[in-house]
Amino acid sequence: MAKLRHIALAVPDPQKAAKFYSEVFDLTIVEPTHSPIADGVYLTDGTICLALLNYKTDEAAGLEKGKDWIGTHHFGFWVDDLDAQRKAIEDNGGTFFMDLPHDKKSLYYEMKFRDLDGVVFDISEGGWVGARK
Repeated sequence: MAKLRHIALAVPDPQKAAKFYSEVFDLTIVEPTHSPIADGVYLTDGTICLALLNYKTDEAAGLEKGKDWIGTHHFGFWVDDLDAQRKAIEDNGGTFFMDLPHDKKSLYYEMKFRDLDGVVFDISEGGWVGARK
């Protein structure tokens, strides 16, 4: 069974947002992230990873929203089998968006998809920092 364990918000100032969420909801700040597509901060409630991300380019954020868009960007499911889950997604009309990082052997490798309405979500066998399966 898939488990919802990751939510990402596009924010203009990840540090400021992390301070807010950690103080208001007692989330733990796990670590910063500095990837080719975004800078941000990962937080956790002990089960779910909340990623607060500032995207560097319109392409990385999704061209229809752009890097300056603020809001819920995507969420993720921790799955047992990436290939089987990808097949189920695509068989039901979902479309592949990108994988990140591009090295599929990375612990935090994930595949990003769009649902029928264009909402971005990702799947991972390794999960996300701060999340528990």
